[in-house]
Amino acid sequence: MNDSRNAKFIEIQNVEQSFKTKKGPYLALRDINLTVAKGEFVALIGHSGCGKSTLLNLIAGLTTPTQGTLICANREITGPGPDRGVVFQNHSLLPWLTCFENVYLAVERVFGADAKSTGAPSDNKAQLRARTDAALALVGLTEAAQKRPGEISGGMKQRVGIARALSMEPKVLLMDEPFGALDALTRAKLQDELLEIVARTQSTVVMVTHDVDEAVLLSDKIVMLTNGPAATIGEVLHVDLPRPRQRVALADNPQYQHYRKAVIDFLYTRQSHVESRAA
Repeated sequence: MNDSRNAKFIEIQNVEQSFKTKKGPYLALRDINLTVAKGEFVALIGHSGCGKSTLLNLIAGLTTPTQGTLICANREITGPGPDRGVVFQNHSLLPWLTCFENVYLAVERVFGADAKSTGAPSDNKAQLRARTDAALALVGLTEAAQKRPGEISGGMKQRVGIARALSMEPKVLLMDEPFGALDALTRAKLQDELLEIVARTQSTVVMVTHDVDEAVLLSDKIVMLTNGPAATIGEVLHVDLPRPRQRVALADNPQYQHYRKAVIDFLYTRQSHVESRAA
């Protein structure tokens, strides 16, 4: 990890999130305090129901915290915005549009006519098309630009989703288990491609994952959440592995194995003991 990346780019201060249910309030998250530096890759990991996606949605501005404050680039997060691009596990592409058109919609919204309403300068159509082409090229989909989602593989659909998020030139890329529904080989390929994309764009990334190896391979920092309800941050693990990272080279790396064991120990030993005592 680059030691110069120490500024607080995302700040999560004393955040709590509860939801109304038929059985009364459900406390999903409590006492969440976290900072993310500019250019840092952070993985959120924990068992199902620990509030990983809830926390990501709070950063995205899709939900509002019951208590506490979230800040991105010195501005309070009060709702969704183009400064935070989101990639979901479900690619959410419009099936009647081509790959190019799916990305172009996002580009046009941020840099086209809609930009005028915010006082921002807007691009002409040639510039919008160039931005769209560049985003598709970044994820290696130039040749598939005119294909529709039904004509491409699951991995390619996810790459379109990533291209759409990156096309908005967000300050933060938020990813909710983007490779969770893919087969192991496709998942590994996209993980490697994501490493290259992040290296080129110097993006700040927060990603939800269930996969220990994925977290260690990709991250500068792994945020481990305790089991829900009332989940909180149990431990933060700093991953000090040099970049660029090569999957095969890391397989036998003692430091990699150390980080992997630390995450597994938290998830499957310490959290299991907590559940056993609570039972």
